[in-house]
Amino acid sequence: MAAEPEPEILAAFQAAKGFMPVVEGLALYEAAAGAASLGLPLLEVGTYCGRSTILIADAARAAGVTALTVDHHRGSEEQQPGWEYHDPTVVDPEVGRMDTLPTFRRTLHAAGLEDHVVALVGRSPQVAAVWGGPLGFVFIDGGHTDEHANGDYEGWAPHVAEGGLLVIHDVFPDPAHGGQAPYRVYLRALESGAFTEVSVTDSLRVLRRTGPGI
Repeated sequence: MAAEPEPEILAAFQAAKGFMPVVEGLALYEAAAGAASLGLPLLEVGTYCGRSTILIADAARAAGVTALTVDHHRGSEEQQPGWEYHDPTVVDPEVGRMDTLPTFRRTLHAAGLEDHVVALVGRSPQVAAVWGGPLGFVFIDGGHTDEHANGDYEGWAPHVAEGGLLVIHDVFPDPAHGGQAPYRVYLRALESGAFTEVSVTDSLRVLRRTGPGI
């Protein structure tokens, strides 16, 4: 039977600011809950306002492991002024730049999960460069340019433990449906020989670490 979040956690996820649909959220939760059985931390790249973090954190809480989420909280390229996903409510009026950190903290507070998440505030490659331990789960959902998507993969995929999961969001094989950088990273992971596909749920891909080769 697939692991599912409690109704209050699912309600908190749906109420949070963000873009992930419920069906993908349920698949993300199932993957996080399964990976948590390894007893290793679960890590997300691309926090935004914490919508998906709720699900990862709740899976981590249930298993007694730590959830970590990495973001500089200045917004990715498509969230800047003049772009499609810009949200002026998460702009810091004092400095005139995106700042999703306060909204993220409110999201965790509302869900009752503040004590189960470590927020790593910084750019993904810089944080990855000083990270030294294995991870049971890595969810890549950061910037969607080739530079950022490849940086996230190169920085974090090597830390996925044997049997752990690499999850990639916004994978669109058809360019008409979305940007191609996450799709190219997904192909790169499969071609490395280190990962085997476990499941596909719309744009969410779940891969298991089954060998060396990254």
